[in-house]
This record gives sequence, C-alpha cells and structure tokens, in this order.
Amino acid sequence: MTPAEALSPGVVTAVVDRDTTPRSAPLGRLLGAELRWVLRRPRTLVMLGVFALVPVLIAIGVSVASRRPGGGLIGQIAGNGLVLPIAAVTLSLTLLLPLAVTMAAADAIAGESASGTLRGLLISPVGRLRLVGMKAFGVLVVAVLATLAIAVVGVVAGLVVVGGADGQLVTLSGTTLGLGSALGRVALVVVWAVVQLAAVGAVALAISAVTEHPLVVLASVLGGLIVFGVLGAIPSLDWLQPYLLTSGWDAGADALRDPLPLGGLLQSTWRALCYLAVGLGLTTYQMLRRDA
Repeated sequence: MTPAEALSPGVVTAVVDRDTTPRSAPLGRLLGAELRWVLRRPRTLVMLGVFALVPVLIAIGVSVASRRPGGGLIGQIAGNGLVLPIAAVTLSLTLLLPLAVTMAAADAIAGESASGTLRGLLISPVGRLRLVGMKAFGVLVVAVLATLAIAVVGVVAGLVVVGGADGQLVTLSGTTLGLGSALGRVALVVVWAVVQLAAVGAVALAISAVTEHPLVVLASVLGGLIVFGVLGAIPSLDWLQPYLLTSGWDAGADALRDPLPLGGLLQSTWRALCYLAVGLGLTTYQMLRRDA
C-alpha cells in the first residue's frame, strides 16, 4: 500500500473499523467465568453443605425411631435406605431447593445491579442474549448441584446408616428393585426436580431483571410458591391446578411405585417447561430493553 493510499479517507476508515470493532468473548469462556463466580461464593458452598446434611439428618432420625415407623415417605425409609434420596429430594422441593435457586437468580441480576457490576456487563461486548444465557446457566448449575448434593448423600446415607434391604429397593407397591433399577429411579427424580427448579429459577430471573433489590425477588418467588400451595389445597379451586407450578410436586413419590406411573411426572414437567419458557422470555425482553 502506497503512502497516498494509506492516507485516503476510505482506507483509514476501514483500518480503524477493523481494529476497533469489539469482539465478543467465546461462549465457553463466558460460561466458565459464570461457573467460577457461582462456585466461589461462600454462600453457595455453605448452602450445598447444608443440603448435604438434610438426608443425613433424616437417616439418623429414621434409624433412631426405627422401632416406631410412621406413614408416608418417611415411614418407608426404615430398613429401606434407597427410599431416602427420593424422599429427601421430594421433601426439599417444597421449600429448601426453591430457596436456593431463587437466591442464585436474585444475585445473578438484581444483586449485580445493586452492586453496580451489571452496568459493566451491559456495556461490554457480550451481547444481551449471551448475558441472559450466562445468568440462566449459573442458576441451573446451582439447581443441579443442590439436587445432586441431596441425592448422592442420600444414597450413601441410606445404604450406610439406614440399610439398603440387601441392596434392593422395596417399592410402595410391595415389589423389589435391584440396585441398578433403584439408582435409575433416583436419577429420574433428580432430573425431574431440576426441571421444576429451572422453572422457578426462570421466574426468579424475570423478577430479578426488573428490580435492584434481591430481597424483592426472594419475597416475590417464595411468597408466590406459598400462595400456589395454598390455592392448590382448596378443593373448590381444582380448576386452577393445571396452571399452578407447584401442582404435581409430590409426583416424585411415584418413582417408588411399580410399575412406574409417568402421568404425574410428565404433566408436572410440561407445566414447568411452560413456566421456564415464559420466565426466560420475559427476562430476555427486559434485558434487551434495559438501559446500560
């Protein structure tokens, strides 16, 4: 290139545009950064430790009171330890697991907005859609880790503390399942619970995108789940059941029946996916129109 050509306006503009155009970071690097941010938070580590204690405490309580077995899921754990992870996940889904996911979603957007770090992300060459994907990924990681902490420790505590009925699972139908089939049932409940938590996280992200106060997100989501539970318990409001996210959250106990009834699990999963789509859609809409 000659000096005259280098000084021509068209060439200078092209060179400047090529050198100064911001480049978006690779998606893998963004997800890795979000993963490190989530796992380095002391709150996340403490929360996972507390969740790991849930099946241990249930196992100890069942072992101490094994001479007086009760009814329901807890009563089925005595001498049948592989029921423990399923029971622990199902019981924790009523409040503990949604609390963890809601806290993660509240910190993901509202927390960063309150601390002033969200503005830097909005003006960086990341892209609003990728930013939503990053935050959703972080919330999903918390949901998976929290559920796995309960399930994995539940399996170990059930076999070691309670006893595994010779390595088998005695179902509520009176049949027995081998270790492999029993672990498959546990994995099914884990996947199902993660889908439910992903729906809660998506709704929490949508609320987190419109406020700068994480406590507002916590109060809104947990209050809404409590209201849903109350409405679902009123017989005259049965017509609301198909629209309430918490409807079917007791379907995890169906994994303890033989043959396995999939109706409740599939219906609650489909309902959760609808909430998930709406929540992520609202989050994306709000983030796209949000000022930096």
